[in-house]
Formats: sequence, C-alpha cells, structure tokens
Amino acid sequence: MIKVVRNHEDQYSIWPGDQPLPDGWEATGFSGTEQECLAHIDEVWTDMRPRSLRLAMTEG
Repeated sequence: MIKVVRNHEDQYSIWPGDQPLPDGWEATGFSGTEQECLAHIDEVWTDMRPRSLRLAMTEG
C-alpha cells in the first residue's frame, strides 16, 4: 500500500505505507495503489507553487 504525503510547503508525494515518514512530511490520509495515489495528487495539487511563494505573492 502506498500513501500520499505532504510537506510544510504543501508539496505532495507518494511514500511506501510500511515505511516511516521522512522528516518534514505528513500523511494526508489517502492511500491506495501507486496509480490511485498519483491520480489523487493530480486532483488535489492544483497549484504547484510552494506555500511560501504563494504567500509572498499575495503579500507583495
């Protein structure tokens, strides 16, 4: 089983479900096959800019 993970910059990735998460990443609660996870990421990750860049652009 694969899980979808996200870091503090709202960037997504997939991670083996039986492995501990690397520092700085958290599980999103979605898991499935690799193809299902990648399809989920395509649906939810609509703005590829890191969170810090999005915030800087709205403040500036």
